[in-house]
Amino acid sequence: MNKNLFIFFILLFSAGICLNVNGQAKQHIVIGTKSVNLIFSVGKDGKLYQTYLGEKLTNPGDTALLKPSKHEAYIGAGTNNLFEPAIKVLHADGNPSIDLRFSSLTTSENEGKTSTTDITLKDPKYPIFVILHIQSFYDDDIIKTWTEIRHHEKKPVVLYNFASSMLHFDADKYWLTQFHGDWAEEAKMQESQLTSGIKIIDSKLGTRANMYQSPFFFLSLNKLADENTGELIAGTLAWTGNFKFLFELDERNSLRIVSGMNPFASEYKLEPGKSFTTPEFIFTYSNKGKGKASRSFHSWGRNYGILDGNKPRLTLLNNWEATYFDFNQQKLGSLFTDAKKLGVDLFLLDDGWFGNKYPRNNDNAGLGDWQENKLKLPDGISSLVKDAESKGVKFGVWLEPEMVNPKSELYEEHPDWILKLPNRDENYYRNQLVLDLINPKVQDFVYDLVDGMLTKSPGIAYIKWDCNRMMTNAYSPYLKDNQSAMYIEYTRSLYKVLERIRLKYPSLPMMLCSGGGGRTDYGALKYFNEFWPSDDTDGFERVYIQWGYSYFFPSLALTSHVTSWGKQSIKFRTDVAMMGKLGFDIDLNHLKEEERIFCTEAVRNYKRLEELITKGEMYRLVSPYEQNRAVLMYVDDAKNKALLFVYNLHLRYGEEFNKVKLQGLDPQKQYKVVETNRYNGAKSSSQDNDKTYSGDYLMKIGLSVSTQTALTSAIFEINSVN
Repeated sequence: MNKNLFIFFILLFSAGICLNVNGQAKQHIVIGTKSVNLIFSVGKDGKLYQTYLGEKLTNPGDTALLKPSKHEAYIGAGTNNLFEPAIKVLHADGNPSIDLRFSSLTTSENEGKTSTTDITLKDPKYPIFVILHIQSFYDDDIIKTWTEIRHHEKKPVVLYNFASSMLHFDADKYWLTQFHGDWAEEAKMQESQLTSGIKIIDSKLGTRANMYQSPFFFLSLNKLADENTGELIAGTLAWTGNFKFLFELDERNSLRIVSGMNPFASEYKLEPGKSFTTPEFIFTYSNKGKGKASRSFHSWGRNYGILDGNKPRLTLLNNWEATYFDFNQQKLGSLFTDAKKLGVDLFLLDDGWFGNKYPRNNDNAGLGDWQENKLKLPDGISSLVKDAESKGVKFGVWLEPEMVNPKSELYEEHPDWILKLPNRDENYYRNQLVLDLINPKVQDFVYDLVDGMLTKSPGIAYIKWDCNRMMTNAYSPYLKDNQSAMYIEYTRSLYKVLERIRLKYPSLPMMLCSGGGGRTDYGALKYFNEFWPSDDTDGFERVYIQWGYSYFFPSLALTSHVTSWGKQSIKFRTDVAMMGKLGFDIDLNHLKEEERIFCTEAVRNYKRLEELITKGEMYRLVSPYEQNRAVLMYVDDAKNKALLFVYNLHLRYGEEFNKVKLQGLDPQKQYKVVETNRYNGAKSSSQDNDKTYSGDYLMKIGLSVSTQTALTSAIFEINSVN
């Protein structure tokens, strides 16, 4: 037997594929987690078909009964496909078609935790290959898929479509849950039934890509799934740039979902011998509603998706709302003292600390000139770091390294470093433009900015990385006549810079920010510890914003600050912030003494409860989209401890609430219910406070936790007494 053919046979058998006597595959490629199977088959025509996606098949014999479906796994354009393709190419000879057939298969495992399957497809007429990479995370029930495209033609091949994933479904009805918004109104949930034709969720914004549409969704099968019932998939794209989710319902009521980078204005010239790799589409299947899917994403996010996802986070005090641009060295020193009194770990210096020729006293000037302002900070950042440390707090700093003000020395010195159209007027947003990060010199500039600051002031313990505008009138001087690669190469260049930073500073905590939640994706979170969900920190609005993000991201990833936004009590705003990673961005001198005492006690409580909040399994019990309240809880792995958050919203006159049934507890254990984080020791309003109940009672009967007062909140510790 030919050596290569022998290896091919071994690879096929190792992945669960077997052959008939004619060499034609008749069994299946099985990708599995503890609860989910994704199964492919090779048809008689040599093409790869998606045969099954759903609850794990426990009987191996049942898998053998599956037949190749009508759903080709990764469909090319230009032949007999009548609907949206996964890939579209223009060959060097001008042929605009691609026809993919199964070629080979490899698999590898990592101690039972993850398994990676690589399926190579090849066009029989052209030397072009598509490799479907599929990685499964066994314990987390998460599957990750991405695509690699290669060719050996004599001249470049142009890629017009390049999906990370194509998934197929057959159900009676389909319901889409999407998340959208704008500045200060991010992650609003909207649900609708899909009808015949195409529904697209996408972004064309380049840098601040998630400003209007969030890159994650639920797709419910047969009926709209709720928190605990219903069949669905939950999916997101790990890409900090333009994305596209396309849902197409055909004449047979079959649905295909095509996910990946948005090909808009992004025709890509792929040189011979080079490789084009798409970002990862990450998804899970659940037949027990959105809650189970969320908990899968939370676990995966902590273990694999977020930098240092299982380590404690830093509580902090930010100066923005206390000072805005108006501060000096002495004023900051007093804020260090406030941070220490408050009990937080870190002080974060926000915008306005840099620029001399064009001082950053507002957002009109200075961006790009990253030298300390000599009038505000005559002794520089290093002295601030030392002053903060002497007062018992760490020091962090705000940067927006990808951007530039036209009124800056950087703009004057390097007009060729800026994304802007030739022969057109510059278009400003927040008085700024985007640097051409595709240019290696600009990449060096951004890296040197961060590295230089950390080298000069090694005590800097935190960076807030901001990005306050999208791309408009954009043209890369560096790319010259290859402008269609701009959107893709910009994001790849951003990752190159972040990889360099992480290589030298692997554990420096960094917050991902983009004028609020303009960058909220797992593509960037591998380099960041957390993200800023929204500039809207009004406590009432934040309930909805944080609720939306909680479907796909664990609480430790959501930075949640107590600010002066909103007219709710300081307790309500603090209780809302404690749902995520607690911080403060408020002038403590504007608070009453009793409010400052409460905030200090809340920080102590948060630190005591942080592990439960950040690592506990989350259960959303009452949705603010369904009632004028929101209730959620976290439960530890041993089911010994739980924490219940209750937020009353804008109640109607005379509105009353029923008891809340808890979830995730051990029915056999006894639990004591104690309200914590009470406002300076105020009496609990719950009749169930300081009482003990069985887990069975709490999950079947529930607790009375909501008052009849609008914009009030409560937090309850529920601890086993067995």
